[in-house]
Amino acid sequence: MTGFAQPIDLQRPPRIQFGVGSLAQLKPYLDESGLRRPYVVADAVNAARLDALGLGQVPCFGQVEPEPGIPNLRAAALAAGDADVIIGFGGGSAMDLAKLVAVLASTNLTFEEISGPHRIPGRRVALIQIPTTAGTGSEVGTRALVTDPDSHAKVATESVHMLADLAIIDPELTMSVPPHVTAATGVDAMAHCVEAFTSRRAHPLIDAYAIQGIKLVGRYLKRAVEDGTDAEARAGLAYAAFCGGVCLGPVNTTAGHATAYPLGTRHGLPHGIANALMFPHVLAANAAARPEKTAQICAALGFSGASRDSVVTGALAFCAGLGLDMRLSSHGVLEADLEAMAEEAHAIRRLLDWNPVDLSMSAILDLYRAAL
Repeated sequence: MTGFAQPIDLQRPPRIQFGVGSLAQLKPYLDESGLRRPYVVADAVNAARLDALGLGQVPCFGQVEPEPGIPNLRAAALAAGDADVIIGFGGGSAMDLAKLVAVLASTNLTFEEISGPHRIPGRRVALIQIPTTAGTGSEVGTRALVTDPDSHAKVATESVHMLADLAIIDPELTMSVPPHVTAATGVDAMAHCVEAFTSRRAHPLIDAYAIQGIKLVGRYLKRAVEDGTDAEARAGLAYAAFCGGVCLGPVNTTAGHATAYPLGTRHGLPHGIANALMFPHVLAANAAARPEKTAQICAALGFSGASRDSVVTGALAFCAGLGLDMRLSSHGVLEADLEAMAEEAHAIRRLLDWNPVDLSMSAILDLYRAAL
């Protein structure tokens, strides 16, 4: 079964506040809901601006790591105490940990007992997600990723019980994000849309969000990089990240993210730049299998994709035009690292099995070599 008749399960938070100034709705929501014991999960940057939440003194775990591992999660969950609402305040890492903390804080289960697909029996603690970057779209999703420090593998957990009760998307919170982070997270938001758009399980309902997100990035990302106070551009990117988050639920990503993960787990690259580095090469590798959709993607980003070479050249120029250095070697990746990375990426079947092209380990190694 294909097309509109294909069944799909689209899950989103029951309430979403979007727009400049919407953060002011946080305290009224807590008051109306009878939530009195908030606990914030944040990275160090956002832990230093908790006053923006308008909640006064509030308990906070402010040590979320850029690529959080299982020990980081356990530390965050241990400090949650008797909180009745968990607030994720930051980028994707903070919001992913907040999802898992909300579950662990309301059950006697361990992470090992809930990790994987649909193993969470329920949740009694409320969850609010407040993104401060326009990238992952984690605020509207049902998945969370943490790294196993022993295997260097990303461990994915998925459950409707990790869906936020409220997502507050206030573009004003992203205005202080530096240009290089704005660029990388914006490409990550676009990658979510692109990979869902070209996936083997693409769906017309999700395609609408995907192409909208891609067009928004093409229109607004460079503007936001050049002027972080551009309110229209920041709002457009926040919406693009939301679109990408919607795409992740029922469709998810493919080879772009599979090849990006080892860059984060092995080399500590932030998730956004890791995806940006691999985006042009994976888009080009998949172009022949999805020619019409690839043409739409390229047009939205302002270049023509008539051949594989023109796709990779145009996509590299788009990313480089944002100020991103698009060579793996510039980020500390050595040629000697590539084979182990290819092996790790090839093992991520939950993503690669849905890529429009079957990529062997040697094909993935070629992608890394091209990106080096």
